Amino acid sequence: MSLLKNQLCTIDDIYALPDGVRGELIHGKMYMVAPPGRIHQEISQYLSMIIGSYITGHHGTCKIYPAPFAVFLNQDNLTYVEPDISVICDRSKLDDKGCQGAPDWIIEIVSPSSKTMDYYKKLALYQSAGVREYWIIDPAKKIILVYNMEHGDAPVIYFFHNIVPSFVIPGLHIDFSQLNLQ
Repeated sequence: MSLLKNQLCTIDDIYALPDGVRGELIHGKMYMVAPPGRIHQEISQYLSMIIGSYITGHHGTCKIYPAPFAVFLNQDNLTYVEPDISVICDRSKLDDKGCQGAPDWIIEIVSPSSKTMDYYKKLALYQSAGVREYWIIDPAKKIILVYNMEHGDAPVIYFFHNIVPSFVIPGLHIDFSQLNLQ
């Protein structure tokens, strides 16, 4: 939901939000972020653990950051997002504030309030910003849409009983059947 419909917002407006209130900014339009639910957090924790362990175990240089983590996609002050999971392989993009530019891999976990954002607005935003791989995980539908944006391929649809490969981190395969969501 947009916070201010007719006013152009900037990153300064994000930082002016009260403590505990989160928002994202897309082309100057602010969107409030609802707190994640339990299933959302279980998926995020599982993926963060699997991806982080794989990177560490294979002496990788990529870094993984679960939300809230600031991503400044453009060289302006009108776009600011907090993806559910960001994987950054070019460490020169990292500074004390977050990631300056597009992460290599972004994962968004759909919640009832974020469907339009994750499936449409963020998909277009991430494509134009240069994100190489984008996953949309929809717990209600029990699907994972995997976009290999680096090659412009059509999305591949996986289900929660599949093993899903990453394009950005070769050799990494995530077994979604191991998610114990109850």
